[in-house]
Parts: sequence; C-alpha cells; structure tokens
Amino acid sequence: MGEKSKAEPASNIENRLRALRTAKGLSQGTLAGMAGVTRQAIYAIEANQYLPTTAVALRLAGALDCRVEDLFSLIAGGEIVEGELVGSLPADPAQARVKVARVGSRLLVRPVAGLGEVLNFTVPADGLLVGAATASRRTVREGDRVRVRLLRDRRIVDEEIVVAGCDPAIFLAGDYLRRRQGQTTVVEWSMGSSAAMDALKRGEVHVAGLHIVDPKSGESNLPYLRRHWKGPEVQVVTFASWEQGLMVRHGNPKGISGVGDLARKDLVLINREAGAGARLLLDQKLAAAGIKGDQVKGYQRSAGSHLEVARLIAEGQADVGMGVRSAARLLGLEFLPLQEERYDLVIPARYFSDHPGLEQLLDILVSRPFRTEVEALGGYDMREAGKIRQWQAR
Repeated sequence: MGEKSKAEPASNIENRLRALRTAKGLSQGTLAGMAGVTRQAIYAIEANQYLPTTAVALRLAGALDCRVEDLFSLIAGGEIVEGELVGSLPADPAQARVKVARVGSRLLVRPVAGLGEVLNFTVPADGLLVGAATASRRTVREGDRVRVRLLRDRRIVDEEIVVAGCDPAIFLAGDYLRRRQGQTTVVEWSMGSSAAMDALKRGEVHVAGLHIVDPKSGESNLPYLRRHWKGPEVQVVTFASWEQGLMVRHGNPKGISGVGDLARKDLVLINREAGAGARLLLDQKLAAAGIKGDQVKGYQRSAGSHLEVARLIAEGQADVGMGVRSAARLLGLEFLPLQEERYDLVIPARYFSDHPGLEQLLDILVSRPFRTEVEALGGYDMREAGKIRQWQAR
C-alpha cells in the first residue's frame, strides 16, 4: 500500500483568482455562471476558505482564458534573506522564530517572542533566524545584519503591514484584510503612543497608533503631532474612539472610587510604560489630585499593553491600573471612566505608493461588517472610523 497523500493546506497555495477576475472586469456572480459553480464557491475560494477540485480549477481557468497555474501555485519556502534585527533575541537564539517585513527600503527582522506570551503561540513566523550576516560574528545584537530562512514566499512577506500601537483590534482588521486580499497580514508590536511614534520616526513600522489627549485643549493626538512630528508628510486616520479609565477587580472589593484613592497604602497599582497614553493620563490625574508618583505603591512597575494591565489585575497581582473599557470588559473587571479619547493611525504618505495593502486597510476600517464587529467587543465607538484628520505641522 502506498502512503496516502495529504491535502495541501490553503496557506501553502498562492491564490490569484480575485486579481485575475477583477482584471477582466468580472463580478463573482458572472464568473460563477461562466464556470458553472455557485457565487458562494467563488467567494470561498477567493477568501482561501476552500481549495477547488481539479475540475473546478480547470473550469475557472477556461472561463478566465488562462492556465490553472496562473490561478493557483504552491508557495515557495526556504529562501535565505538578509535583514536588520530589531528587538532582542530570546535566551536561546538558535533558529529563533522571526517576523520579516519590508518598510520602505529596509528589510526588518523581529523575534516573534516580542509579541508576548500569548501571540507568540498564535502568530505564525515568517522565517527562522540562521545567524549573523557576517560569518565572523558569533553573537547577534539589535541592529546587526542577520540571515533568515523564510518559511513563506518572499512576496507574501513583502506585503506585511507593521503597526506599532496598543490596540489589539488591529489584528481583527488584519484578518478582514486577509479575507479580501488573500495573503496580506497585519502585525502589531505592542507599545505605548510615544514609543510607537519613535518607531515610526526610525522607519521601523508602517503605522503608529496614537492616543494622547492635550490637557489644555482636550483635543486628541493632533496637538501632540504638531509638537513632536518633524518628519515627512503623514496621514492621520481615525481607528476608533474609546473611554480610558481605572480598571479594578470584579466587584471592586477595595472600594476604589477614583485616582485620589491611589495613595492608599492598601492599594497596588500596575502602571504603563513611560510615554504611553495611559501613563500620561494617569500622571495628569495624579498631579491634579496632588499626589506624587512615589506615593503610589506599584507606580514604578509597568506593563506593555492595556490587556497585560487587565490580566495582572484579574490575576490579583495588582488592585488597579489604567486602561480602556474594552480590556476591562474582556477580563471581567470593573471600569471607572476618566476620559474619552480618539485612537488614530499615523501613516507616512510615502508608504501608500509602495504598499497597496495600506489603502486596502483603510477600506476595511470604513466597512460596516468590521465596524459592527469591533463595536461588539465593547468600549469602542466606530462612527468616525476611517476619517482622515486634517492637520498642519507648525
């Protein structure tokens, strides 16, 4: 008996059906009629939810007047590429799993472990670290040139959109984008607003997420940009509006009523890193209450995201922390609102010309299904999602 062959997973197939169909000006329904299949089948194939049988693939090729291999082909793997290491490697760097992305003219390599303990097991790697690009180098440090053996096709890697920010809903936008584009992915490296903008200035990401409210005007993000952005032209696009406030354990067992309670000796805070929008808001509120940071137990201990703050509170490792309502809701925490604010995406205009996936991402933001699903998470107001903010650098 011969070995039974296994079906090729959809992730190993490059699917060009949508591109060829739209190039010929055909709707899904028209192509379905020409090929003798249902429109639902065309949708499922284009969304990589279904691999067609040989007979269906032949009929599609006939309808589009092309070869089957023009529509579907195996994705090549194993190519060795050279890029710049961003971030630190794990303790055992041998064959470290990495994400690889092209930002402008640079090919950047980041260890997947930098996504955090949960996403490390759910986000697939683009490749495995081989070692330093220079044979004489035995150790590899951030900024070094490194070699990576790709696990995915190079073209797919080049389509990846890299976001620096602190809103996990961007991964949901990435999933919607994959359904539409087939292979384009979105990866968010979790960091606060100031750090995200610094990463954008260094040319390490395509997009930075920003939520910093000006304490004088009450305006979100644009005053910060006018003060701090001196780089090339950027487009500012709203992702969502949300509430930020104090997150406390379910039932609020310690009776926390506001920021003024944080100086109590029986309360332990988990903070955000310096430069994060949540940290800036906390510092403003503490100053207004006449409380110094060294009066708050746990002020120096920080977490890297809203979700991490919420998780530490839910696990009893802290009593209170600053975050957004959606994170509190996800972990079953109580939420004490302090401020409404807007979360904007900041994108250098030059990236739109060489990365078509960015325009597609903005199309996703304004789509009704995406906005409806994000609002169902709780704590998000998507009415202005996709709105371009007019601003001018001073």
